[in-house]
Amino acid sequence: MNERLKAFCEYVKGKKVGVLGVGITNIPILKLLLKCGAHPVARDRNIEVSKLVSDLGEIELKLGEHYLDDITEDILFKTPGIRYDIPALCEARKNGCVVTSEMEVFFDLCPAKIIGVTGSDGKTTTSNIIERILKHAGYRVILGGNIGKNVLGEIENITEKDIVVLELSSFQLQTMKKSPQIAVVTNISPNHLDWHTDMEEYIASKENIVRYQKPGDLAVLNADNPPACAFCGSAGGRVRKFSYQQEISDGVYQKNGIVCYQGKEVLKAEDIAIVGRHNVENYMAAIAAVWELVTVEDIRETAKNFSGVEHRIEFVREKDGVRYYNDSIATTPTRTIAGLNSFTRKVILIAGGYDKKIPFEPMTEPIAKHVKNLILLGQTAPLLKEAAEAAGKDAPQIDVCDTFEAAVELAHQYAQFGDIVLLSPACASFGMFKDYKERGRKFKEIVNRF
Repeated sequence: MNERLKAFCEYVKGKKVGVLGVGITNIPILKLLLKCGAHPVARDRNIEVSKLVSDLGEIELKLGEHYLDDITEDILFKTPGIRYDIPALCEARKNGCVVTSEMEVFFDLCPAKIIGVTGSDGKTTTSNIIERILKHAGYRVILGGNIGKNVLGEIENITEKDIVVLELSSFQLQTMKKSPQIAVVTNISPNHLDWHTDMEEYIASKENIVRYQKPGDLAVLNADNPPACAFCGSAGGRVRKFSYQQEISDGVYQKNGIVCYQGKEVLKAEDIAIVGRHNVENYMAAIAAVWELVTVEDIRETAKNFSGVEHRIEFVREKDGVRYYNDSIATTPTRTIAGLNSFTRKVILIAGGYDKKIPFEPMTEPIAKHVKNLILLGQTAPLLKEAAEAAGKDAPQIDVCDTFEAAVELAHQYAQFGDIVLLSPACASFGMFKDYKERGRKFKEIVNRF
């Protein structure tokens, strides 16, 4: 146990400490609090939380509709999805309660170097790329944050020699008063405006990833994205930029399909296993972040072998010259259009599913441009068929299947050497599968039988 963790345990010992918003990911916090001798209080609207914590030890429960009533704890861990300024938390602070979060405490206690990644798009993939490159270079890496893993629960096992890679959301960053030693901002565009009061608050939250950096720390910023690039003015340490569109004298850029750093060739874009311009950008961000920590060979081997985050244009396999990709995360037309734009040749597309009442007219042109065979299924098959047929003579061949397995089998039958089969449904999976993950895994199971 490192000295900072020992001090934390002494601080919370005997105190009443609440965990607001429990779920599976915050169970490690409750375990740590119990180990430190605190008196935990689990607060959650979901009464089923009682089953999750029943075997942990003596934990006070405040569950159901009134879970925010009578906050008398000394310390309260707030889950990121709950705003810091709701009346119940303002009142708690007024009464002397220290309101914090898992991530804020983790930054205080972590002895290892932290690489933080945020952005409106690409942060999950970029975080995974960074982790893979570092692991190839021989580091012990802890990956967590918004990506799903509670890192505070790992704090006892983290040493100064390790590297922690954190995907950080605007929710997590909003109340942060510390920044990671290496901060990556993939891009900034309007997002989560149903939660943030406005775009200015959203940007300000993201900016905290660089705002508290110290001299010697590194901020990696997207030169092609003005809101992200504007963080230069807040970064307390060095700034290194990346760009798909222009050469960067002290940064990472691509030119004629070659990714370079300071004029040195690092990687051919065509050698990146995950497809699409956006993934070239993700690699440039990752390269800029880890350049001093790894070799070019570590980067190249990762690019060649990393098939991407599951269900996000995930390369499944190549069989008889046909490449199969799982993009089951694409539950809206805009996501499927982005997937189609990732390929330089026409694909065999499997689409359709649950009707979320989103219009499919925007898909007409992309389908005509990027699809050679369109295989449809589910509730939305007639609507997608109508959208595709609106392209007239440019419409692809269209088939409708009764089952998911039949659709994948038909795509396999149509596919010839050099073809690409893409599952990118543009719809939710309800009615056929529990969620997009189950659908994607079923696709992979079928493809791997060929």
